[in-house]
Amino acid sequence: MRVPKTAHTSRDWRIHEIAPDFRVEDVWILPTPGGPDDLPLLVKWFATDDGPSAFSGAAGVLLAIRWRLGKLFGWDKADSGLGSRVQTLRSRLPEDLREGPRGPDLQSLPFTSVYLTDTEWAAENANKTVHAVLHIGWVPDGAGGYHGQMAVLVKPNGLLGRIYMAAIVPFRYLIMYPALMRMIKREWRAGTPT
Repeated sequence: MRVPKTAHTSRDWRIHEIAPDFRVEDVWILPTPGGPDDLPLLVKWFATDDGPSAFSGAAGVLLAIRWRLGKLFGWDKADSGLGSRVQTLRSRLPEDLREGPRGPDLQSLPFTSVYLTDTEWAAENANKTVHAVLHIGWVPDGAGGYHGQMAVLVKPNGLLGRIYMAAIVPFRYLIMYPALMRMIKREWRAGTPT
């Protein structure tokens, strides 16, 4: 379920001190009921080959089109990514996070883990259009349990980035996010993320 951006900004996440120059693009409650220590299960799912890259149907087609356009226009070349066009957010980490666990990189999507704590995980990607952060928090549900909360933070790269972000809004809301939520719900219930 999509929730207001304040569901992310009102929490005391470490990402706020690390990426204050990024805007919160989307915030979703994930269909991942669990206990207080289940964030590692969700992080592991996101990082596996069976995670969010395993889209099928319209979402899979959209991802394939995006990667093809990226190749055609050079959006995803190494010189437009982390360490080239932009510095990794790891360079901004305070000492405690720099020395703590980083968490896994996503295996089949171009996101690199930034940090992992007991309650949050952040991974980043940069290309010619944006520098983006996938932030997963583990939050109380108000009924004694917990669930994941996903936020996407972005820093568009100039006019190209702003146009790109505006152009993909309907695809994100109508196709990609609903497909991701269905996939997470199905696999979480089936016990896949273990």
